Amino acid sequence: MHKSQARKNTPHQVRIIGGQWKRTPLPVADAAGLRPTPDRVRETVFNWIGHFLDGAWEGRTCLDLFAGTGALGFEAASRGASKVLMVENHVPALRHLEAIKEKLRASQVNLVRGDALVKVRELATAVAPGAGRRDGAFDIIFLDPPYHQDWLAKILPHCVTLLQPGGLIYAEAEMPLTGMDLPWLQGWEIVRADKAGMVFYQLLQYGNTAEIQA
Repeated sequence: MHKSQARKNTPHQVRIIGGQWKRTPLPVADAAGLRPTPDRVRETVFNWIGHFLDGAWEGRTCLDLFAGTGALGFEAASRGASKVLMVENHVPALRHLEAIKEKLRASQVNLVRGDALVKVRELATAVAPGAGRRDGAFDIIFLDPPYHQDWLAKILPHCVTLLQPGGLIYAEAEMPLTGMDLPWLQGWEIVRADKAGMVFYQLLQYGNTAEIQA
């Protein structure tokens, strides 16, 4: 839920769809290009994720790498995720996130200012090695980057290390990823995909893992 080219009629707020903070409004900072993921798209996405988690959000860790309004990260926390790390490089947007975190008393949410690519590299180097669940890795990574800057191509290779076994990536893009022969998509399986207007959104898993691990 983040930035791309400016979208006309950007809403002044979005809302949390489910969980303990259901219907809580989230203000959209007056920042050029801030593009919040629409409520109906998030509702679909979180239904998808809930299916893979069998509704069990407790204990899950999430990374919202282009946090923007915080709608994806706060939605995950509202539904029970135990740890949500939000990364945002735009100061006014980050201040909005800090105010929302304080209002909700969302202690499970951590906010970091920084460049997404720099941060994802740092996080990947800190992941503990091993074949099972690893310290420092995430169950779900949200990627809603600015369009037309090849962010997914830059970020996804690092997510192989950052994901727990069977973990999920939510990726939003200006183009469909299904049927695309792209080098940076090799090894990734698109397990769900849909379109809303000019927004293409999908869930990805790495390898052939069918279910997220407990």
